[in-house]
Amino acid sequence: MNKSLTRSIGFWLLLILALASTAVGGWLVSGQISTMTATLTDNTATGVDVYVGQSLVVVGAALLAAGVVGILLAVALVAVQSLIPSSAPVVVEPIDWTAENETDQTPAANNIENTSVDAGDQPSVEIADESAIDDAESADEDQKGSNGSTATATKINVK
Repeated sequence: MNKSLTRSIGFWLLLILALASTAVGGWLVSGQISTMTATLTDNTATGVDVYVGQSLVVVGAALLAAGVVGILLAVALVAVQSLIPSSAPVVVEPIDWTAENETDQTPAANNIENTSVDAGDQPSVEIADESAIDDAESADEDQKGSNGSTATATKINVK
């Protein structure tokens, strides 16, 4: 989870809807219980007040319970999020544009001898020295994933 909970729309929807459900459920239960209590103690209660009031109290209790569960779930999400370690921010150093590029500027042609073509028009390759073979083996390891050609990686000339 790379995203913080405070930026999650789902978390805020859960919290707001849970609070709204709790408030509506509490209002329904409180209003119906107080109405039923007042009418039953005055002996003015009708069947509608008693039986419909009980049903509305059950609906209000269900909304109240759902809201409480939603609030507890939001609190649990916050607790779990605090237990998960966050990744450390990557520190990027500024680029030093004043530094000069000190790469070797010698052309590759100095290391390669002349090549010749056989009578059968088969291309042949002559390597400058034996160290080029060792360079070729190390270049294979260094060039993994590169899309350069073998001739470029081993400093040989193919005609």
